[in-house]
Amino acid sequence: MAWFLRKTRNISESHQREMPDGLWTKCPDCSTVIYRKELEEHAFTCRTCNHHFRIGASKYISVLLDEGTWVEADRQVRSADPLDFVDTRPYKARLKEAYTRTDLPDAVTTGSGILSGTPIEFGCMNFGFIGGSMGSVVGEKFVRTCKRALHRKHALVFVSASGGARMQEAALSLMQMAKTSAALAELAEARLPFVSVLTDPTTGGVSASFAMLGDVIIAEPKALIGFAGPRVIEQTIRKKLPDGFQRSEFLLEHGFLDIVSHRKELKETISTVIQLLSGTNHA
Repeated sequence: MAWFLRKTRNISESHQREMPDGLWTKCPDCSTVIYRKELEEHAFTCRTCNHHFRIGASKYISVLLDEGTWVEADRQVRSADPLDFVDTRPYKARLKEAYTRTDLPDAVTTGSGILSGTPIEFGCMNFGFIGGSMGSVVGEKFVRTCKRALHRKHALVFVSASGGARMQEAALSLMQMAKTSAALAELAEARLPFVSVLTDPTTGGVSASFAMLGDVIIAEPKALIGFAGPRVIEQTIRKKLPDGFQRSEFLLEHGFLDIVSHRKELKETISTVIQLLSGTNHA
């Protein structure tokens, strides 16, 4: 019996060592174990409960843009530290760690590509880079993307995922709210479409500026969207918030959003919206 048990345990341990990392993942909502390849095939959503996993710019590019059409821009633009800011750690150290851990230039990736045959300017925030916080680089790259859209007469599609302003840049970060909003005013004057896509979470200064200024605002299901968090609001007003408060479906019902779209249908939805706004959809 001892020999049999040892053999069984050794086989099991050998099998575990040979199992590649990241082959399976568990849904945080329903605890379903999902094969990684299957998750990718379903646009990183759970087939069982429809949970939308948080993903970054590289995956949104593969989900939304036609294959082989993506061209990144302004990757060389990097955050500075003009305030020599230090809280529990120096800001420079936080930036260095974020660069190493994510291999990203900052909390936003921008460029151009083709969506269902239509050339667009595209941007997507990376929540994994210091919480997708909006500092000077995010504002600058957003404005440059708007300028390219104006020059090329393209629609702008931007995917937001942010915890808000980057506190380490203080007023410089807050200034980006006005800066990005002014750039969108130029886009509106030129009658070029801006489609804003809100994902989980979109909060703080991003939601209070460009994220909610889209000609059409689309959100993924159950995304947390708001300015302050629900706990802060409850503590301020001293009342219990309604169920689903600050989630996509609640905001759609109360007129803050135009569409709630499943990620698998997002590309087709954005394409239809751009065609309608551009006057090219005759259906």
